[in-house]
Amino acid sequence: MEANEKTLNTFATRVRQMILQYKEVKAENNELYTLVDQRDQEIKRLQEQLNQAQEEYRLLKMAKMLEITDGDMETTQKRIAKLIRDVNKCITLLSDK
Repeated sequence: MEANEKTLNTFATRVRQMILQYKEVKAENNELYTLVDQRDQEIKRLQEQLNQAQEEYRLLKMAKMLEITDGDMETTQKRIAKLIRDVNKCITLLSDK
């Protein structure tokens, strides 16, 4: 009978150890799920921030293109005005002769 009691005690001890181990693993698993959820939220926030930065960059690039176009128009208008003055000078010179 003593061998059976010893076997039962060993079995009971191992079952208690397994229950404690299960509780520890379950707690660790919950912590890991919480950590994964936090990382998912951080990834989502960073993705939104990236999308916003990309949109701002696109708008800035478009504004820069418009600014260059405006500058080109101003330069072109100045060149045309100079050409008109040169043509007027030539006409004046030809009229004087």
